[in-house]
Amino acid sequence: MALSLTHYGQDILRKRIQRVERYDESLEQLVQAMFETMYEADGIGLAANQVGIDKAVATIDISQVEEDVEPFVLMNPEIVEAEGGESLEEGCLSIPGVREEVKRAERIVVKYLTTDNRVIEREATGLLARVIQHETDHLNGKFFVDHISPVKRRFLQRKLNTIAREGFPAEEE
Repeated sequence: MALSLTHYGQDILRKRIQRVERYDESLEQLVQAMFETMYEADGIGLAANQVGIDKAVATIDISQVEEDVEPFVLMNPEIVEAEGGESLEEGCLSIPGVREEVKRAERIVVKYLTTDNRVIEREATGLLARVIQHETDHLNGKFFVDHISPVKRRFLQRKLNTIAREGFPAEEE
């Protein structure tokens, strides 16, 4: 069962989300619904607050781009190492129609709770590192547009305000 996406401007997207104590059957149902929602929206990552749920859970699947990376679930992610930097265009399911270049670390180490209730550290580079950083930001109340220059953000403000009011982007003028 797909869930409804929350959009820019909704309070849950700006708050720091509640940590998960352990993965259980209720979270399994949430995770399955999140994967379904993410796939229906053509996304490669989705944080629980993007579907209105106050839990530090994110689903990630970049297998269409990098076949050797299996879909997985991040709970309580924390970036413990970051190095390098690369600017690439990003978008977000909660900010439809907006894409901007964002500089992110090229290599990270993320510590997180797995679905078998182990806390592990995982190294990631390239697209996977970027998606993990993007979803971790969501769970900490941040958007990719928070990483762009104030000038670019001011330029986007009208579109962001329309999304906050109506849930979809303003028409280009």
